[in-house]
Amino acid sequence: QDYFTDENRVLKKDPQQDYHLEYAMENSTHTILAFSRELHTCDTNDKTITESTVRVIWAYHHKDMGEAGQNYHGSNRGTKSLRLLNPEKEEVSSASLPYFDLTNKDVPVPDKDTTYWCQMFKIPVQHEKHHVTKIEPLIQKGHENLVHHILLYQCSSNLNDSVLDYGHECYHPNMPDSFLTCETVIFAWAIGGEGFTYPPHVGLSIGTAADPQFVLMEVHYDNPSYTEGLIDNSGLRLIYTPVIRKYDAGVIEAGLWVSLFHNIPPGMPEFVSEGHCTLECLEEALGAERPAGIHVFAVLLHAHLAGRAIRMRHFHNGEEQKLLAYDDEFDFNFQEFQYLKEERTILPGDNLITECHYSTVDRIRMTWVRKVLM
Repeated sequence: QDYFTDENRVLKKDPQQDYHLEYAMENSTHTILAFSRELHTCDTNDKTITESTVRVIWAYHHKDMGEAGQNYHGSNRGTKSLRLLNPEKEEVSSASLPYFDLTNKDVPVPDKDTTYWCQMFKIPVQHEKHHVTKIEPLIQKGHENLVHHILLYQCSSNLNDSVLDYGHECYHPNMPDSFLTCETVIFAWAIGGEGFTYPPHVGLSIGTAADPQFVLMEVHYDNPSYTEGLIDNSGLRLIYTPVIRKYDAGVIEAGLWVSLFHNIPPGMPEFVSEGHCTLECLEEALGAERPAGIHVFAVLLHAHLAGRAIRMRHFHNGEEQKLLAYDDEFDFNFQEFQYLKEERTILPGDNLITECHYSTVDRIRMTWVRKVLM
């Protein structure tokens, strides 16, 4: 049945029944209910389902509901963030494909709230072009809330294997000079996300002279409780194939430039910042892609604890197009790629605006950005 709760968390039967049972089944261990409803029901007691994150609350009692009404769930309850309208990935089986891992080795995580750790890796030598088809996070068990995000940068090909011997804190005055050659992001993962599967016609190229030979993996550790003695071995797994796909994949970054000039005042229920990727910016960035531009097939929206909503706006010839991606219910602990239903073409001369909404009602001090992410 279709129920809702009032401000006192009391369950009430909805006079407008919008949820419809499709089928039900149970065995000795499981009860399964499949139901459906319209995305928008025009019922004030129902939440409209959009492409934004949906927080699902579940609860159950081990006995069936009696005449007296719902039994109290006790500890049998929980929540999960989902993106119900995220299109399913067309995933090609990767069970038999080769892979290699890029993982940290016994990194001592400092007892401070934020640490960026960088480690150089060399891509295993391939004697011909291959395509990476899937990248999976390898998060050390128990560190799911410690590892906030992982970025993979392409570095200069003129380096030698001596840069592989050590890791170092990123953006530190004493970090190795070789780290400064790593400017182009080729992959990003954030907390709550799963593995990323490239579309069947797209792959990340490795094995040619123009492809990454040395990469820098940046891991952001979030340790707000200042826990001591943490040792981490997290990283990424890259699955690849010798079967070449039609297109090479890349990453375009758009948004707010992270700097000390970007700060958010305390006590603000709503604060909006905009990052503009202007037509001049895209003219220069996509010059080599003229006239066809690039085709966007997925978007990763990224923010931190004060983030409440993110919108990626797209303008062509001065006219705003349909939102490229958005999440009006942003969840810090659930940051996964949004796969677009249809690829979007971005042309030189277009404009992109990243609109970030924040809330700092629970803060009494200015929120500063203290680290630089390129």
